[in-house]
Amino acid sequence: MLDTDALQSRLLDHADHFARWSGLAIGIVAAQHLVTMDSDDITMPLVFAITAFGLCAVGGVLLGDALTLRPQAAVRTASLAPRLIRDQVPPRMAPLLLLQAASLVALLLIGAVTASSDFDRTGRAGRVVNVTCEGMRTSLGPWPGLYYSGPMFAALAVGTPVCVWALRRIAHGPGDDQQRRDRAWAITGAWGLLVSSQVLLVVLMVLVALTDKACAGPLGAATIVAICPLGLLGMFTFGWSLVTVVAPRAVDDEAADDGTFDDA
Repeated sequence: MLDTDALQSRLLDHADHFARWSGLAIGIVAAQHLVTMDSDDITMPLVFAITAFGLCAVGGVLLGDALTLRPQAAVRTASLAPRLIRDQVPPRMAPLLLLQAASLVALLLIGAVTASSDFDRTGRAGRVVNVTCEGMRTSLGPWPGLYYSGPMFAALAVGTPVCVWALRRIAHGPGDDQQRRDRAWAITGAWGLLVSSQVLLVVLMVLVALTDKACAGPLGAATIVAICPLGLLGMFTFGWSLVTVVAPRAVDDEAADDGTFDDA
């Protein structure tokens, strides 16, 4: 006779894995549909696709965390030391992700300020930047102005507070240290996917715009040199975040053992 209780327990034990993987799968499918939708602007479908993928990844990880079974110990013990979020997140990757998020916001703000406010032939503004090329005014794009950055800001405004709330809940909730760190790493990875994918998209947009028609000038060349390292960082953090979401496992490094997570 089939032991339904044991089967249900095994399913619940792996429910968090299924939720995380499902979030990634749904995000990939949604991104494929959005990137191929009919539009007179080839960049906006890509913006929607990247944003949807990041939000689906965050949603899958949050659902998986909600489905994670808590240990049912007969006797519970608690430490007198307060639990902090910085004690749960990756001590080395968290600062990189925060730096990346700050850089993303800075790029989006700069893009919004420098983008042209003139309406183009499609009746939209904030998609290009105006420069002078060989004595003539010309427009370079796609540029991360308000037209493109709106969905990105919205995704960050939704995903960041929810992830911070989840990290606080994990830090103050039940579970052993290893389980709390695993869950916190998964959420950090999901937020990293949201941020790093948008960083890569913004860097790509700037590079395409500034290399178009060879009209960027010295300032444009300096901008390209400055953002290339950010793009490389984005590729690295995207890969790390993806692996962490698929199989989060907090490493037991020396910083964790010493309790010196002051860099998160």
